[in-house]
Amino acid sequence: MQDDILNLAYEVSRVTEEKIDLIDSVMRQTNLLAINARIEAARAGSSGAAFSVVAQEMGIVASDISRISRELRSAIGDNIERLEKAGSGMVQQFRGARYGDLALNAIEIIDRNLYERSCDVRWWATDSAVVDAVENGGEDSCAYASSRLDTILRSYTVYIDLWIADASGRVVATGRPNRYPRARGLDVSKTEWFRQAMATRSGDDFAVTDIETNAALDQAAVATYATAIRSGGQSDGKAIGALGIFFDWAPQAQAVVKGVGLSEEEWQACRVLLIDAKHRVIAASDDTGVLRDQFLLQTDGAKRGYMVDGDRLVAYALTPGYETYQGLGWYGVIESRLAASMAPQKAVA
Repeated sequence: MQDDILNLAYEVSRVTEEKIDLIDSVMRQTNLLAINARIEAARAGSSGAAFSVVAQEMGIVASDISRISRELRSAIGDNIERLEKAGSGMVQQFRGARYGDLALNAIEIIDRNLYERSCDVRWWATDSAVVDAVENGGEDSCAYASSRLDTILRSYTVYIDLWIADASGRVVATGRPNRYPRARGLDVSKTEWFRQAMATRSGDDFAVTDIETNAALDQAAVATYATAIRSGGQSDGKAIGALGIFFDWAPQAQAVVKGVGLSEEEWQACRVLLIDAKHRVIAASDDTGVLRDQFLLQTDGAKRGYMVDGDRLVAYALTPGYETYQGLGWYGVIESRLAASMAPQKAVA
């Protein structure tokens, strides 16, 4: 509807200019005829005096109509310009609100997905096989724990691997030892996920780190969730190791950003992004700059909104979190190219 109004304004402007140009052309011809008539009347002498008066009046009428045409062009031009500006503003407001809604939907889908990951890691850390692998530390215990992790991975296909690390930070069991042989025996004591997991206060807590590539997992991009494995599998037990689970980020994130409900025409001018709290691109519908570029987003503290910057409109929404998952300060973003007639140089809060 908004596009139709703006297109109608452009069409009215075009038709008005065309018709006024025709009026001006007719009046120029009329004025020329009046001049020629006066010349012929002058040649006819006294017998052409009456016709000279008529020719003079024709010239006056032509001049008046030309003046009215100029005034009409100016008046209509001013109103058409106001209509175009109002239409452009309406289109921007509509698109900004719509894209903001879609950006919120995208980040909410991610939040709900990652909330489940936080539940998974806290649940699996209490599995008796996982606890036994670090509590007893025998080879048989670790092998059995590995088989349990493998069973989980066959059911939960969103994970690349699951690791069990002992209190010193040595990985003692993984779910896919054949696919990722470098993981077993790896020292993860200095990794953020292990240190945060060991620092959790109870089995109700968990750690999560920024999206990053993992060398031991063939440089796959992962979202890592972790929690402490506690003595006896009890929520208040002593931290005796850590469970790290590696969410296969790229395909899941791509499904979200490419699944946003834009029309085919809108997709031609838009790209959808997920950016982290540091404004780093962590997913992009066009695969550009992922885990490399920063996307400068000026929100002025707003959790949701849009802004117009030159020839682009940027709509955004801050993660609202889901259930007990507070979110990580991520944003859903939709960036859209604007037509030249719709690109004022100012931001909209």
